[in-house]
Amino acid sequence: MASIGQKPKKMKALVAYDKDRYVLETEYPTPECGPDDIIIKTEACGVCAGDLKCSHGAAMFWGDEVQPSWVKPPFIPGHEFFGRIVEMGENVKGYELGDRIIADQIVPCGECRFCKDGHYWMCQPHNIFGFQKENNGGMAEYVRFPKTSVISRVPDTMSVENALLIEPYGCSKHAVDRGSITNEDVVVISGAGTLGLGMVTYTRMKNAKKLIVLDMMDERLEKAKEFGADLVWNPGKVDVIKEIEALTDGYGCDVYIEATGHPSSVIQGLSMVRKLGRFVEFSVFGAPTTVDWSIIGDRKELDILGAHLSPYAFPFVIENIENGNLNTGGVISKEFKIEEWEKAFEYATGKYGDFKVALVFE
Repeated sequence: MASIGQKPKKMKALVAYDKDRYVLETEYPTPECGPDDIIIKTEACGVCAGDLKCSHGAAMFWGDEVQPSWVKPPFIPGHEFFGRIVEMGENVKGYELGDRIIADQIVPCGECRFCKDGHYWMCQPHNIFGFQKENNGGMAEYVRFPKTSVISRVPDTMSVENALLIEPYGCSKHAVDRGSITNEDVVVISGAGTLGLGMVTYTRMKNAKKLIVLDMMDERLEKAKEFGADLVWNPGKVDVIKEIEALTDGYGCDVYIEATGHPSSVIQGLSMVRKLGRFVEFSVFGAPTTVDWSIIGDRKELDILGAHLSPYAFPFVIENIENGNLNTGGVISKEFKIEEWEKAFEYATGKYGDFKVALVFE
């Protein structure tokens, strides 16, 4: 066992005991380090829309009459976090105390068919940091990385604000890659929040023929334009389907990426994408969506593609944030201490115009 100094036995942590009981604990047990584990001291943790939906009691997390509960309380939320190694088990190789690291949000089992054939992000048990007590998240001073964690190094030169975008931009990259975008494609990205902006700046690297971004908030559209969108439209003010038809001789866009989680965006996308087009669904939905499935098959023969998490994406994202190819300017808009978690969750809703907010530790 190797460690830096004497790790405290207690720490500050936000703990979810139930869907309506999140408590800031100031004397919560610090994670123990097993022989294959790494313990990091958390630098910062972003607040994700998934964290908000979980705290609001969404059925996909807590279960309902149709689906069982997925979360395992009591747990510490947060999956967009990174920090420095303060303790390592005796079996850990290739890392040093003080190394700055981040892990994919999923903690793969390493044993199921998906893990064994390289599709670790679809691991059958599907444990993710920040939702189960066995894999507590980053809204705490210390976090344990178990043996199967998918770890990447974070450069010492990278700012906290940029490092906070590694996880969301990794998800953005995977979603865009699922669309197989070429320089001949007219691409529409619906939603210009943090994840949508990550998609915008990465799609720009792919040199799409035309990149259009949709959002109901004009200030977000301004940021999308800054990040490389050719055209930005507000569906609340413009008939975006007619605009796309006019732009494409009536055919529709080649690729539509749905990044809002709102049912209307799905219906809009199915109307907007051309025959034989590609529809990428990224979002987590708070409510069921009803669509005319004959559009997908009989009328357009569409490729419907899901996108989940950020497999194999972190090294690319880290390198290209550092070299400036991926734009990050102004995405992290506010930082809060753990004691201000309720305020952070409120600002993370975007109601005050923020893209991404974070909890930052000393």
